[in-house]
Amino acid sequence: MADDLRALAESDFYKARSKAITAGIFSMLKPSMSDLMPFDQAKELLKPEAETYRGITTVPIDRIVGSEGRYRDFNRFFFPKKEHLKARWTGIDELQYKDISLPPVVLYEMGGVYFVRDGNHRVSVARAKKQEFIDAEVISLQSEIQLDPEMTIEDIKKAVIEYEKRRFYKETNYPNVVGADDLNFSEPGRFDTIKEHILVHKYFLNQHISEEIPFHVALYSWHDNVYQPISQAIEAENILSLFPGRTVSDLYLFLVAHWDELKRKLGRYVAIDEAAESFKNEVKRNRNTSFEHACRIFGSISKKVENFFAKL
Repeated sequence: MADDLRALAESDFYKARSKAITAGIFSMLKPSMSDLMPFDQAKELLKPEAETYRGITTVPIDRIVGSEGRYRDFNRFFFPKKEHLKARWTGIDELQYKDISLPPVVLYEMGGVYFVRDGNHRVSVARAKKQEFIDAEVISLQSEIQLDPEMTIEDIKKAVIEYEKRRFYKETNYPNVVGADDLNFSEPGRFDTIKEHILVHKYFLNQHISEEIPFHVALYSWHDNVYQPISQAIEAENILSLFPGRTVSDLYLFLVAHWDELKRKLGRYVAIDEAAESFKNEVKRNRNTSFEHACRIFGSISKKVENFFAKL
């Protein structure tokens, strides 16, 4: 009897392994679609604000999309990818055949989907047996961004960026103040940096008047006198071709960040044209970019924003 159950469990394991291998072949063009999502990466992107213990509940297995520590061992559907999982996996499967109850798995819930903290093999066996639900002890991490089980880490990143953009636009009334929807980033966290730039600009504007100027006035001035001239020069010179996958807004931050770093490194005043020259040389070294092309690009930018940066 025991040998029969062991044989059944081994057969189940290799069927599940075969499904993992097949899924891996079909997803070669986009491996992230078949990967189990790493909990830590998703958490870093979503930055949940609070943690709540929900106790034991029943969870749909198709909403379990990731793992805290075993995301390399199973594919997106929790089929086993590694041979060394066999002993533990078949042991759990045998217990299932014997109708022995297993303890609930432990899951994190975040954005409406779940990540395994403990019980990866149990989830895998349940998925292989086409169970729809599993008992789980759930810890919820609060997130304002809702996730779909089909999402990848890259999809979550895009959702976070869109959320940050909506929040920034709402807080600042950006489109109505500047009359444009022209802030787009390829990485999260950039809208906070933009807000810092506006506040710095506001600080310098306030040096010349007795009354505190409103934020929306500083925002309009920053957009009209700083951001727009830089972005127009970047687009006119086709600088985006040097940075695949980036945006005009990204490049604005690249140039400003490089200028600030250079000033701190040298410990003295640095004109924008000097900063542009330095950045141009770095682009040439790292991107194999034409010196003449970079010179035209950053020369155009420096002329348009020199007055602003001279104040900083």
